[in-house]
Amino acid sequence: MGKFLKDNYYVLIRIMLVLSYSVYGFMEMNNKTGVSVRVLLLVSFYITLVTLKELVNKNKRLILFAAAAVVTAALLFYGGNSFLLLAILLCFELLAHLKAKYYLYFIMYMWMFADNPTGYFTEFTVITMLIIFYLQHEYVVAGYEAQMYEDIIAQQGLKRDYEAREYEVKAEMKKNMLQAENRILEERAELSQTLHDKLGHNINGSVYQLEAAKVIMEAEPEKARAMIQSVIDRLRSGMDEIRAILRKERPEKKKMALLQIYELCNDCNNKGVEAELSTEGDLSGISAELWEVILDNTFEAVTNSMKYSKCKKIDIKIVVMNELVRCTVSDDGKGCEKLVDGMGISGMRRRVRNSGGTVNFETEAGFAVNMLLPL
Repeated sequence: MGKFLKDNYYVLIRIMLVLSYSVYGFMEMNNKTGVSVRVLLLVSFYITLVTLKELVNKNKRLILFAAAAVVTAALLFYGGNSFLLLAILLCFELLAHLKAKYYLYFIMYMWMFADNPTGYFTEFTVITMLIIFYLQHEYVVAGYEAQMYEDIIAQQGLKRDYEAREYEVKAEMKKNMLQAENRILEERAELSQTLHDKLGHNINGSVYQLEAAKVIMEAEPEKARAMIQSVIDRLRSGMDEIRAILRKERPEKKKMALLQIYELCNDCNNKGVEAELSTEGDLSGISAELWEVILDNTFEAVTNSMKYSKCKKIDIKIVVMNELVRCTVSDDGKGCEKLVDGMGISGMRRRVRNSGGTVNFETEAGFAVNMLLPL
């Protein structure tokens, strides 16, 4: 009920004005000559037309205004100036419908010069109150409503943009995760092929030489020892090749760390907690040692959030600046009144301190770990 009154107060007040001015006309006319059936019908028509005006579209209202003007003229003819207020009210309604300039409303004071039963002061007061009422709605309330409508449209647009951006970010994260997985699989396949191509013949040849040395060991011990030494040298050379291949073909620490963080986010999502990773800046400037710190502390922070915070969302953000990298892990959980340095918190402090960085913890609005590490 309250919402209905709030949304339709303007219409309700105008209907009340029509009814009150009609009652006044009846009372004034009854004091003089009495109310005739004709006048009653005309007032009924007037009220009906004014009410219908609120229910039809804007193009048909002018027709109803014209009909109401004819009824008003008939009322003034049969009922005299007792219904002058209804004529004044109809003029205000027409000005509001036409969106007239504010100064045109003051022309309504001309009705004061008409012969009226209420007196000039009362007529002046009534017209002034009507001017204030209509101008307030047309130039103040309507302006606020228009601004509110524009704000709602703008908010909906921002919401759509935000949702679209959020969808794009999630899609990009998924794409990056799949690319990282594919790249690691490709690198593993390349490593396997390289080991097979470069070491397969070496190992097979070594096996054949050892078999031959075993056969001739008693008959030709010197030759057997030489063959065994050759196998040892070949295997040592092969070990050096393996180390070189592993150093060359090993996946980048950045790719491995990002993939593990992506998998950590997926694990949280599967458990009902929304987790997202966002990055800014050039991640290639982060060393392998710093990736170790970021990865270990991120796993520790996310594990704590999942265990203790009762959160619904976890945000992981890595921002690379000129000489620093900032990593933040935050949740929207219950936080804690007092931070206790257990093994997990102490471990995070130690890792960051050993890398020359700083770490602080926010515990009021949820829980957040803020790491600042030098590049």
